[in-house]
Amino acid sequence: MSDFRVAVIDDWLDTARDSADWSALEARAEVVFFTRSFPADSGDEVARQLGDFDVLLPMRERSSLREATLRRLPRLKMIAATGRKTPYIDMDYCTRHGIIVSHATSSSLSYAAEMTLALLLAAARRIPAADTGMRAGRFQEGVGLGLVLRGRTLGIIGLGRIGTCMAEYARALGMRVVAWSQNLTPDQAQAAGAELLTKEELLAQSDVVSLHLVLSERTRGILGRDDLARMQDGAILVNTARGPLVDEAALLEALHAGRLTAALDVYDEEPLPADHPLRHAPNTVLTPHIGFSTREVFGDFYRGCIDNILAWLDGSPTHVANPEVLG
Repeated sequence: MSDFRVAVIDDWLDTARDSADWSALEARAEVVFFTRSFPADSGDEVARQLGDFDVLLPMRERSSLREATLRRLPRLKMIAATGRKTPYIDMDYCTRHGIIVSHATSSSLSYAAEMTLALLLAAARRIPAADTGMRAGRFQEGVGLGLVLRGRTLGIIGLGRIGTCMAEYARALGMRVVAWSQNLTPDQAQAAGAELLTKEELLAQSDVVSLHLVLSERTRGILGRDDLARMQDGAILVNTARGPLVDEAALLEALHAGRLTAALDVYDEEPLPADHPLRHAPNTVLTPHIGFSTREVFGDFYRGCIDNILAWLDGSPTHVANPEVLG
């Protein structure tokens, strides 16, 4: 058994081992898979579970790899991150202590837009209620009437790569597409097949509002109570980006008032607590942050991480996010 150890953490779906060929890495290291994550308050559990590993391979931001956690891991030499963005990793600490952070990305660009489309269709055609009724022995009772999307307006907040994919899908459904973000220009919107509006105009005119922004201090809470109040009665809010983009308390009020329907894949707190009020809110379609959980994406992530670890073991590290550590 090798003395060199790799911890694959955050494997909530228990699919990491089957997502890539680990044999080349396992020939040189002991690889241990953890289906759990390690949030900021893990404390001594982090040291007990991960203290004797040389490499951590986390799945996106499920674990908190800040200083309070990292200083409990004296053997840690490398973090092989999935995804290019690493806000959950204390990069300054890693650089100061000689810990290499590498990143692996996916070539699949449409996965989140496809999830957005799936949630939109599920909400518009009341598919979860229909499925629940069928399994309970009912047929159409209690399902209610769905919405035709053709001819309706989709408002996209954040017209980057994913938002642009969603605009393409919406146009294929015969929807009018409008868009807004802080830096979006009319030419950029037109190139994506959308019409640039102000945020207030978008919220007032859209039958569906879909969020596709990176979470930052500038975008946190970008849909607040007043913004939700501007949305049309009966509008659908789809969020596959990040939960804190929306004022959760205000959203719950709008749901219970019957004003809005929400189709959500992301939440302020993940995993969503078992007793969280969103789990029991009306007018919702809820999925457990699986927008990026596809064979293609996970395969790209884990193969890329394996390659990065092997390259580092060979003395030629690749895709290093903190090149200063190489000195």
